[in-house]
Amino acid sequence: MILGGYQKLSLIDFPGKVATIVFTKGCLFRCPFCHNPELVESLNGDALDEKEWWDHLESRRGFIDGVVITGGEPTLHKDLPDFIRRIKSMGYAVKLDTNGITPDMVSDLINERLVDYFAMDLKDTWPNYQRIANLPKGKEGLVENCRRSFDLIRNSGIAYEWRTTVLPGVHTEDDLVAVAENLIPGERYYLQDINYAVTLRKLDPTKHLDVNGVAKRIRVRYPELLVDVR
Repeated sequence: MILGGYQKLSLIDFPGKVATIVFTKGCLFRCPFCHNPELVESLNGDALDEKEWWDHLESRRGFIDGVVITGGEPTLHKDLPDFIRRIKSMGYAVKLDTNGITPDMVSDLINERLVDYFAMDLKDTWPNYQRIANLPKGKEGLVENCRRSFDLIRNSGIAYEWRTTVLPGVHTEDDLVAVAENLIPGERYYLQDINYAVTLRKLDPTKHLDVNGVAKRIRVRYPELLVDVR
């Protein structure tokens, strides 16, 4: 695994768990609002020595319940299943954050029941995905991979949530309502307000979209969904 770092403690990233977070490096997406731009390129900057990570995890036994694996995009790493198996052998639950671009990996993780909780990003409506994801030329068709992962996770029998980071000036209120239209009763959907402090691309911080207002509109229209703002 190519690791970019870890966060010792989180009380909010893994529902119902006290967790630590590990960040992998490398991602095919180039979302302009990405708040971990240093993790986008797998070879940029120094990678974390894996021994440091495992020593940290060993030291947290009895203090934390789970591990959140995020990125970057963890499913791009072929050794992810072995990485998770080792984590679980230490008694930890695992939450995986993914953009869904590698459905075969998602399928393998589901089939082996290696993940206890999925969080998948829904970047936009499916027809408009590329305007946020900015996949490299010739790779635009990989959006279909995300749709496959979406279906795999939904039908996995494993706890999950969907989330969309809102990009004012690109996303509209109607876009976000349209994303919610694809969801089914009982699903958790989180709107995430953009953090302008650190982004992959320079963005205009004066642009605004009332995320709480959008969430309220979705709740009224689809009261069977579990919608919230982060």
